[in-house]
Amino acid sequence: MRRVLGQTETLDRATGNARLTAGAGAMLLVLLAVEGATIPFIGSLLGPHIFVGVLLVPPLLLKLGSTGYRFARYYTGSAAYRAKGPPPFPMRLLAPGVVLTSLALFGTGIALLVSGPESGRLVLLHKASFIAWFGLMALHVLGHLLELPRLALPDWRRVGGHEAALAGAGLRLAVLFSVAIAGVTLALATISLAGPWLTERVGG
Repeated sequence: MRRVLGQTETLDRATGNARLTAGAGAMLLVLLAVEGATIPFIGSLLGPHIFVGVLLVPPLLLKLGSTGYRFARYYTGSAAYRAKGPPPFPMRLLAPGVVLTSLALFGTGIALLVSGPESGRLVLLHKASFIAWFGLMALHVLGHLLELPRLALPDWRRVGGHEAALAGAGLRLAVLFSVAIAGVTLALATISLAGPWLTERVGG
């Protein structure tokens, strides 16, 4: 009996990680939709584009961290993560490209914010990384879209048996709220850096 309970608790940790990853993914999906909506009107919506772009950084780091943790636990032989199994093979093939292009896209975006509008080469790199990232991310989202509600929603429910009452739900929700607050705080703290970009846009 103790062995069965121990196995259940161990598997719950892997499921908890999957829920945290899905929660971060859902947050990213909403914010990326908002960010994407600014792109066709970047001339007039450059300020919101920059603000949301910075706001996205903490959720992105959480998603990369929780996914990286699953990767490390699986390949170091954790029984729970081995029992849960790896992501589908096509998703594993996409993962390195998604990670690298995400880091390139947000890295060049932050670098542009710091360096100012004169960085023509960085602008080119930012646009090129966006094109590569968009294609890979579209496939990544399509590959996980059906499972996202199943993983992201149960922690928000107060009824529904073990699925809804999985241990650590409160902590996972607190992490998601903290990341959202951190994103807003970071965006507000760096908003002054957008000044040169907005001035150039108005002047140009």
